[in-house]
Amino acid sequence: MTQKPSSHAATAETKTAQAETAHTSEHAAQIRQTRIDKLDAWKKLGHNPYPYHFEKSHSNADLQAKYEALETGVETEDVVSVAGRVMALRNSGMFIDLQDASGKLQVFSHKENLSAEMLEALKLVDIGDMIGATGTIRRTPRGELSVKSTQIQILGKSLLPLPEKYHGLTDVETRYRQRYLDLIMNQESRDTLVKRSRIIAEIRKLLLDKDFLEVETPMLQTIAGGAAAKPFITHHNTLDIDMYLRIAPELFLKRLIVGGISERVFELNRNFRNEGISPKHNPEFTMMELYQAYADYNDMMDLTEEIVTTVAQKVLGTLQINFQGTEINLASPWARKSMIECVKEETGVDFAQIDTDEAAREAAKKLNVSVEDYDTWGYALEKVFEVKVEHKLIQPIHIIDYPREISPLAKEHRDNPRLVERFETRVYGWEIANAFSELSDPLDQRQRFEAQMAQRDHGDDEAHQMDEDYITALEYGMPPCGGLGIGIDRLIMILTDSPNIRDVIAFPTLKPKS
Repeated sequence: MTQKPSSHAATAETKTAQAETAHTSEHAAQIRQTRIDKLDAWKKLGHNPYPYHFEKSHSNADLQAKYEALETGVETEDVVSVAGRVMALRNSGMFIDLQDASGKLQVFSHKENLSAEMLEALKLVDIGDMIGATGTIRRTPRGELSVKSTQIQILGKSLLPLPEKYHGLTDVETRYRQRYLDLIMNQESRDTLVKRSRIIAEIRKLLLDKDFLEVETPMLQTIAGGAAAKPFITHHNTLDIDMYLRIAPELFLKRLIVGGISERVFELNRNFRNEGISPKHNPEFTMMELYQAYADYNDMMDLTEEIVTTVAQKVLGTLQINFQGTEINLASPWARKSMIECVKEETGVDFAQIDTDEAAREAAKKLNVSVEDYDTWGYALEKVFEVKVEHKLIQPIHIIDYPREISPLAKEHRDNPRLVERFETRVYGWEIANAFSELSDPLDQRQRFEAQMAQRDHGDDEAHQMDEDYITALEYGMPPCGGLGIGIDRLIMILTDSPNIRDVIAFPTLKPKS
């Protein structure tokens, strides 16, 4: 039996922790004051520790590439100017590890090359400082490419010490809250966010090359439409109305298709959903959503594969990736299976043979899947799929032909009126894309919205709201249309082997510290 510590022991433990915290705070304050003193000393030498400009001639990576063939021990007369953050100081500043956005380079500072004033100034440089260095290029006897400095300049004095270099910044909470510190200390974090930028750029380039028009739609909306999600609500003071932060751009993008601005439109957009936070969910997230006239969901499947494989090949250089120890093959073509087929294969239950809502709910209950009394056949099927199948879909697959009642914006399946022409693409069990043959019949659309409103009356606050203006737009006529949404954050997670969505968002949503 485990014994609880006595009150005396607990009190002593608390006092010890408080003393350690006080000691740490006092030590940190002393370090900061020492650096402020150095800041003042630098000013007394007649220098501005936060100057307006520095003429940087090369990045560190440029120099490493340019002088890759420079032999050990060889010095040049080439004068360069570099700048970055001091990550290490050795031999009283004789050797400085300088890091810029492109990588690391050594700065060699010796009394033979520096004036007496510069040698004194060098004593004022700390790890973490931003500095500029001018000098000639050499390869040290140990093979390190270096700038043999003749001039050192502080460009931004660091008043706070960096984490201890051998352990880096390992505290996850600090990494997310102080992303700037994470990026200074962790090359992996920098690489992930750089890849994020490149992935988005490649998606944009591919779509522009296919004659898609990039557009923008409102982030403040009077109706939260285009997805089944719980919105954030705000208030516009002048209009005196409540408004919603966008949960999806879908209905506005399709208005643009109706208007004929282009037969192909897309938006790389920020969406906001007032729902849970998890390793796969952040309240603020990035989507790529597009619409193509005269296309259907089969075209969208082909386009999804082309987008993902092109991005992987260009950014990663391969279609064979590893996610959390699992090998994933992104090469096309990807498997295509209906939701009904997947459920039948996994459970033996064929929902195609179930005719009533009650029978569907009973089938789900027999599989130990929780359903509500008002759940229809389609909702029961979806819940069984989510519990029994979803997590097993590791290799890329398009799950096609969803129930009609859970897909109010998708066109009725041409071969089965209980279904719609919709697919979700899954990799490692995660949904990364969602697409439809878009519903263009305004009368059918109204009926679907009314069914969604009935779901809201049953307590489903994520069901779609009625959007009269969107129905009006459809009544002017929309061409056959395929629509596709890709979750950018999740795609980047898969492509960068990042298990948490916070790893691929520079500034994820966090609860403020008290």
